[in-house]
Amino acid sequence: MCVKFSDDLGMDEEAVDLGGPRREFLRLLMEALALSPMFEGRDSKLSLALDSTALREDRYFIAGQAIAVSLVHGGPPPGFLAPTLYSSVVVGNSSIKPVLEDIADADLYEKVKKVSECSFLDDLLHTTEPLQDYLANAGCLRPLKCIEDRDLLVQDITMFQVVHRVAGAFERFKEGLKVLGVLDASLLFACLFYCVLEQEGPSKLGKILAFATGASVVPPVGFSPQPSIDFLHEHSSSPKQRLLMANTCINCLKLPLLDTYEAFRESMDFAIGNTQGFGRE
Repeated sequence: MCVKFSDDLGMDEEAVDLGGPRREFLRLLMEALALSPMFEGRDSKLSLALDSTALREDRYFIAGQAIAVSLVHGGPPPGFLAPTLYSSVVVGNSSIKPVLEDIADADLYEKVKKVSECSFLDDLLHTTEPLQDYLANAGCLRPLKCIEDRDLLVQDITMFQVVHRVAGAFERFKEGLKVLGVLDASLLFACLFYCVLEQEGPSKLGKILAFATGASVVPPVGFSPQPSIDFLHEHSSSPKQRLLMANTCINCLKLPLLDTYEAFRESMDFAIGNTQGFGRE
């Protein structure tokens, strides 16, 4: 894979892709997937959402392909996937038990949460009244005869909302993951892949890593060559030479030698905060 970035005028950057532009592209691709309408959730742990346009244009398949390509070609893992979604991929929908927190729809979550907290049958009947249409569409509408029916109802609602409702999208997503043998590998090494796919997302350290290498986390296949640090010994009054630099193709961070820590921190913050992408100084 060879990646070239261009500006708004269509002018390509001059650098040859030796790894940096590719990692940058794949990092941006994973970030775009997490923000797409195909995924929903809270606390950066996302499940599949149901989007008619994405279904019609087969984007769920493309999303699975994108993740597979990123994992194989040195990009970051999709650290935004919820554990329930990952379990669905490796063990199948019939064996998983989604939890209430997997429901991304805030309004539905609050209503189902109230149902789960009912202690008496009268409360349960009253609390489920606003959900009657939803329960009918979900196939969960049935007489509630005792308070013990509460737990099964909550389980059925959660299973429908998180799993059954998006079954078509999930199958296409799973098909996309078969690209380059990634799905087969995840089935053989489920525990290893779980650790890989649940890495934490970008932090301030991740931004520094992205500045130096193009990737905000260590790719599952590692870095080649290994990241290194050089020091800029030239002393100049030029503001440009007081800023850190990087060569993402060889994963090298180049740090200026400044008189104080405060000056160094300002240089770091300014450079990293104002160079999002290739072709900028």
